[in-house]
Amino acid sequence: MGRTLLICKPDAVERGLVGEIISRIERKGLKIEQLELRQLDEATAKAHYQEHDGKSFFGELVAFITRSPAVLAVVSGPEDVYAIVRSMMGATNPAVAAPGTIRGDLAVSVGENLVHGSDSLEAAAREVELFFPGLAQ
Repeated sequence: MGRTLLICKPDAVERGLVGEIISRIERKGLKIEQLELRQLDEATAKAHYQEHDGKSFFGELVAFITRSPAVLAVVSGPEDVYAIVRSMMGATNPAVAAPGTIRGDLAVSVGENLVHGSDSLEAAAREVELFFPGLAQ
Protein backbone atom coordinates (compact mmCIF):
# COMPACT_ATOMS: atom_id res chain seq x y z
CA MET A 1 0.00 0.00 0.00
CA GLY A 2 1.19 3.50 -0.83
CA ARG A 3 0.31 6.88 0.60
CA THR A 4 0.39 10.36 -0.76
CA LEU A 5 -0.64 13.85 0.25
CA LEU A 6 -3.31 15.78 -1.61
CA ILE A 7 -3.98 19.42 -0.82
CA CYS A 8 -7.13 21.12 -2.00
CA LYS A 9 -5.64 24.60 -2.02
CA PRO A 10 -7.44 27.72 -0.77
CA ASP A 11 -8.90 28.45 -4.21
CA ALA A 12 -10.54 25.00 -4.28
CA VAL A 13 -12.06 25.61 -0.85
CA GLU A 14 -13.16 29.15 -1.75
CA ARG A 15 -14.80 27.95 -4.97
CA GLY A 16 -16.59 25.04 -3.27
CA LEU A 17 -14.79 22.37 -5.29
CA VAL A 18 -13.45 20.15 -2.49
CA GLY A 19 -16.35 17.70 -2.73
CA GLU A 20 -15.84 17.32 -6.49
CA ILE A 21 -12.09 16.75 -6.06
CA ILE A 22 -12.46 14.23 -3.23
CA SER A 23 -15.27 12.49 -5.11
CA ARG A 24 -12.98 11.99 -8.11
CA ILE A 25 -10.31 10.45 -5.86
CA GLU A 26 -12.84 8.08 -4.31
CA ARG A 27 -14.43 7.13 -7.65
CA LYS A 28 -10.97 6.16 -8.85
CA GLY A 29 -10.90 3.58 -6.05
CA LEU A 30 -8.41 5.35 -3.81
CA LYS A 31 -8.99 5.68 -0.07
CA ILE A 32 -9.06 8.87 1.99
CA GLU A 33 -7.25 7.97 5.24
CA GLN A 34 -7.14 11.43 6.78
CA LEU A 35 -9.02 14.59 5.87
CA GLU A 36 -8.75 17.96 7.55
CA LEU A 37 -9.71 21.56 6.87
CA ARG A 38 -6.77 23.58 8.13
CA GLN A 39 -5.47 27.13 8.02
CA LEU A 40 -1.77 26.67 7.26
CA ASP A 41 0.71 28.83 9.13
CA GLU A 42 3.67 30.46 7.43
CA ALA A 43 6.29 28.14 8.96
CA THR A 44 4.49 25.01 7.76
CA ALA A 45 3.95 26.51 4.31
CA LYS A 46 7.66 27.39 4.03
CA ALA A 47 8.63 23.86 5.10
CA HIS A 48 6.23 22.41 2.54
CA TYR A 49 7.61 24.52 -0.30
CA GLN A 50 11.26 24.32 0.85
CA GLU A 51 12.52 23.22 -2.58
CA HIS A 52 11.36 26.58 -3.97
CA ASP A 53 13.02 28.71 -1.26
CA GLY A 54 15.10 31.41 -2.92
CA LYS A 55 13.09 31.41 -6.15
CA SER A 56 11.29 34.57 -7.22
CA PHE A 57 7.82 33.07 -6.69
CA PHE A 58 8.46 31.57 -3.23
CA GLY A 59 6.78 34.40 -1.34
CA GLU A 60 3.72 34.23 -3.58
CA LEU A 61 3.40 30.46 -2.99
CA VAL A 62 3.52 30.91 0.77
CA ALA A 63 1.08 33.83 0.71
CA PHE A 64 -1.36 31.89 -1.47
CA ILE A 65 -1.40 28.64 0.51
CA THR A 66 -1.82 30.56 3.80
CA ARG A 67 -4.47 33.08 2.67
CA SER A 68 -7.42 30.94 3.74
CA PRO A 69 -8.09 27.33 4.79
CA ALA A 70 -7.01 24.37 2.68
CA VAL A 71 -8.17 20.76 2.85
CA LEU A 72 -5.39 18.24 3.49
CA ALA A 73 -5.89 14.59 2.66
CA VAL A 74 -3.80 11.47 3.03
CA VAL A 75 -4.73 9.26 0.10
CA SER A 76 -3.84 5.57 0.02
CA GLY A 77 -3.85 2.98 -2.71
CA PRO A 78 -1.28 1.04 -4.71
CA GLU A 79 2.42 1.71 -4.09
CA ASP A 80 2.44 4.31 -6.89
CA VAL A 81 -0.66 6.14 -5.60
CA TYR A 82 1.25 9.44 -5.81
CA ALA A 83 1.59 8.96 -9.60
CA ILE A 84 -2.11 8.11 -9.95
CA VAL A 85 -3.12 11.27 -8.08
CA ARG A 86 -0.69 13.40 -10.10
CA SER A 87 -2.16 12.03 -13.32
CA MET A 88 -5.67 12.84 -12.10
CA MET A 89 -4.57 16.40 -11.26
CA GLY A 90 -3.33 17.21 -14.76
CA ALA A 91 -0.63 19.64 -15.85
CA THR A 92 0.24 22.55 -13.55
CA ASN A 93 -0.92 24.99 -16.22
CA PRO A 94 -4.68 24.52 -16.66
CA ALA A 95 -4.45 25.89 -20.21
CA VAL A 96 -2.60 22.72 -21.26
CA ALA A 97 -4.07 20.28 -18.72
CA ALA A 98 -5.99 17.47 -20.40
CA PRO A 99 -9.77 17.46 -20.29
CA GLY A 100 -10.93 14.99 -17.67
CA THR A 101 -8.24 16.02 -15.19
CA ILE A 102 -8.99 18.17 -12.15
CA ARG A 103 -7.05 21.13 -13.50
CA GLY A 104 -8.18 20.61 -17.08
CA ASP A 105 -11.82 20.67 -16.05
CA LEU A 106 -11.86 23.09 -13.13
CA ALA A 107 -8.77 25.34 -12.85
CA VAL A 108 -8.29 28.62 -14.69
CA SER A 109 -4.77 29.84 -13.86
CA VAL A 110 -1.31 28.53 -13.04
CA GLY A 111 -1.22 30.56 -9.83
CA GLU A 112 -4.52 29.15 -8.62
CA ASN A 113 -4.58 25.58 -9.87
CA LEU A 114 -6.69 24.03 -7.09
CA VAL A 115 -4.57 21.08 -5.96
CA HIS A 116 -1.17 19.86 -4.85
CA GLY A 117 -0.08 16.26 -4.93
CA SER A 118 3.20 14.70 -3.86
CA ASP A 119 5.50 14.15 -6.84
CA SER A 120 7.46 11.09 -5.63
CA LEU A 121 7.49 8.38 -2.98
CA GLU A 122 10.04 10.41 -1.01
CA ALA A 123 8.02 13.61 -1.24
CA ALA A 124 4.86 11.75 -0.22
CA ALA A 125 6.54 10.38 2.92
CA ARG A 126 7.96 13.81 3.82
CA GLU A 127 4.69 15.67 3.18
CA VAL A 128 2.47 13.19 5.04
CA GLU A 129 4.84 13.43 8.03
CA LEU A 130 4.88 17.25 7.83
CA PHE A 131 1.09 17.61 7.85
CA PHE A 132 0.11 14.50 9.83
CA PRO A 133 3.06 13.81 12.15
CA GLY A 134 3.19 10.33 13.61
CA LEU A 135 0.52 8.89 11.34
CA ALA A 136 0.97 5.13 11.70
CA GLN A 137 2.93 3.71 8.79
